[in-house]
Amino acid sequence: MTYLWYILQSKPRKEEFLCDQLLAHRFDAFCPHIRVQPVNPRARKVKPYFPGYVFVHTDLKQSNLSTLQWMPGARGFVAFGGEPAYVPENLIGAIRKRVDRINARGGKLPEGIKTGETVTIRDGRFTGYEAIFDTHLSGIARVRVLLKVLQDRQVPLELSLRQVELKR
Repeated sequence: MTYLWYILQSKPRKEEFLCDQLLAHRFDAFCPHIRVQPVNPRARKVKPYFPGYVFVHTDLKQSNLSTLQWMPGARGFVAFGGEPAYVPENLIGAIRKRVDRINARGGKLPEGIKTGETVTIRDGRFTGYEAIFDTHLSGIARVRVLLKVLQDRQVPLELSLRQVELKR
């Protein structure tokens, strides 16, 4: 028996439903969710880390492939060349750790950088350039900065929060 983690694509916003269906059929399923800080207080406070996808741990030689593909909420396997794609066990472990770290922070972004402050880009193509911090974007740790280019021109860039630091 070769148990591997496969990726099932879900119907839109049906990740949790599909995960519940898999668990009800006694499959080992993993649908990572993260806490977020939505702008609208009535919006969901938990969102899927991989919208539209659920991981299922099974042996496809033992399981009925069509049962999984046609399960309510499923659109089918992510496949390459007609073969369902699998994810290495160590990557699933890394995803679990990453999601746990994000959730431990409560989905909150680090404080300290405010709109209009000058930041230095410390990673990527624009390492060393100065920019003006614009805003936090939806999702985890994404920001928009305005890169100072020629004279009064500014180009908006979307970066990871880790790529910028407050200029001291």
